[in-house]
Amino acid sequence: MATFPSGVAVVTAMRPGEPPRGLTCSSLSSVAVEPATLLVCVRQASPTLGALLDTSSFAVNLLHDGARSAAQVFASGAADRFDRVRWTHRPGFAGPHLVDDAHAIADCRVARTVTVGDHTVVFGEVFEVSPPPARQPGPLLYGLRRFWSLDPEPCPVNPARH
Repeated sequence: MATFPSGVAVVTAMRPGEPPRGLTCSSLSSVAVEPATLLVCVRQASPTLGALLDTSSFAVNLLHDGARSAAQVFASGAADRFDRVRWTHRPGFAGPHLVDDAHAIADCRVARTVTVGDHTVVFGEVFEVSPPPARQPGPLLYGLRRFWSLDPEPCPVNPARH
């Protein structure tokens, strides 16, 4: 799967009275429009999974292409990762929001989980979306073991001929 590019997100969760938890995730997908549902795949040994399951909620911070350092620090497992980014958390948020690094944030309630090998697939029903600002960088992508940005020039699409 290393050759298949994907968007990059930081999945966050926070138990009351405890430090925030978070990890970099490129194993995410939209599942349904109604109700709006997405999925993330999280390693079972991850402390973030424990916080996510205990609170039955999580935030998906979809990173913009200027947020490579945030993606790297949350992938590193560094204990001080939340000290190295600007974030906020308030009542109503499902998990911490990375205010400088996300171009959109989906707050989710856990709808279902499925264990697959050493990961848990978490289905989240989206209850709030923080939309991207009017002017923003493009999304951060990961594939071929490196980060990528989209070309800002759209490619023309040729309709299929039958």
